[in-house]
Amino acid sequence: MQKTLLTIKYILKSCATLLLLSSVLNVHAQPTPSAPIRAVKCGRLLDVRTGRVSANGVVLVQGTKILQAGANVTIPAGAEVIDLGNALVLPGLIDAHTHLLQNYQPELGGDDNNMLVTVTTMSTARRALLGAAMGREDLEAGITTVRDLGNSGQNGDVALRDAINKGQVVGPRIVASTRALSAAGGQFGELTPEAQALVAQEYVAISGVEEARRAVRQALYDGADCIKVIVNTDPRVVSLAELQVIVEEAHRVGKTVAAHAIGDEATRMAAQAGVNSIEHAYTIPDDVLKMMKARNIFLVPTDYPAEFYLAAFQAPASATPEQRQGYERGARAFAASNNQRLARAVKAGVRIAAGSDEYYQLPGKTRGQASLMMFRAYAAAGMKPLDIIRAATLNGAELLGLKDKIGALEPGLAADLIAVDGDPLADITALEIVRFVMKGGQVIKQEPAAK
Repeated sequence: MQKTLLTIKYILKSCATLLLLSSVLNVHAQPTPSAPIRAVKCGRLLDVRTGRVSANGVVLVQGTKILQAGANVTIPAGAEVIDLGNALVLPGLIDAHTHLLQNYQPELGGDDNNMLVTVTTMSTARRALLGAAMGREDLEAGITTVRDLGNSGQNGDVALRDAINKGQVVGPRIVASTRALSAAGGQFGELTPEAQALVAQEYVAISGVEEARRAVRQALYDGADCIKVIVNTDPRVVSLAELQVIVEEAHRVGKTVAAHAIGDEATRMAAQAGVNSIEHAYTIPDDVLKMMKARNIFLVPTDYPAEFYLAAFQAPASATPEQRQGYERGARAFAASNNQRLARAVKAGVRIAAGSDEYYQLPGKTRGQASLMMFRAYAAAGMKPLDIIRAATLNGAELLGLKDKIGALEPGLAADLIAVDGDPLADITALEIVRFVMKGGQVIKQEPAAK
């Protein structure tokens, strides 16, 4: 009798499902009106693939996507026209390494102190709200897509990503990593046994290959679009075997792996494991750069000019003139060393994806404005302006697994575009003054031309 009742319930449920499906299919079978077409006119249009700038550019947008882009494109009758005058239009920028749910204050004394204050005084909900504000500032600066690489509490980056995707919050498209995988302690400094429970708020500590495999699966269950691993935080280092399992497990389901790695041992292990990108790599040997080129591993150089470090990390008020001079020399030496490393990587043929690693409040600048200062460092390292733009468009899109969706102004891709009055092909700092931003067909910012 029980089997009979269960069978009847199953049949009734199946019938209800079929009726619902039939209703849905019937609704979708009805013709729907096409989305209206908008035409963005500009004096100059940049094709980031070829590097050519076309006069009298037009980008036709329908719904969330680009319908057509080029010079002297015919504008359909009845289309809404957005005339940007002589501005240069190019794809929305991509920041392949940021932390929207952090906004550290230099006066608190560096990463360790700021991390403790953040974790102990801010819930994930509050951090997600902070991320919404930082994301809006990124978007208004022309950064239409970001890869948020951890330090977002318990999956706060996923919550923010989903809210943006649903239109509940205005912000950049987010590729989220959830909590980063790491050796014991994450990137915290020394903690008492009682305080070590805080590590789990920011990191998933692994010890052994099976824990590494389990951590990747948990991250994917939590909604990760990619996996972030902290290869080394001296003296703690994730093993090569653990890295290989992390990469294997992520790649098995089509997800990428970003590896925070600095120094000979850490960068070499990351490259040997086959990660998709190595982040920072402030010191990296030539043989690893050679391996990265051979394996098509991106370098994400999170570099800035010395002026950024001096503004973000000011010497304490009690510092003597000699100490201030030493502080300035240190900042300039660090920036110069980074320039040399990046120049070596470019010469070795390593592909570059732009990443700011911005998570500090820079006086007088929004999050987006501060993030774009990374381009100045790339230029100081000898990168050509077009290559810098490609690092923040085409290369970033490929690294994020979105090359079929963003990164260029081409039919079928997302209508992510920005406009500047200057010429970033001559002076990359022109990208720091964006007067028009469109993301997914939605106008985010539109200002008149500078006089």
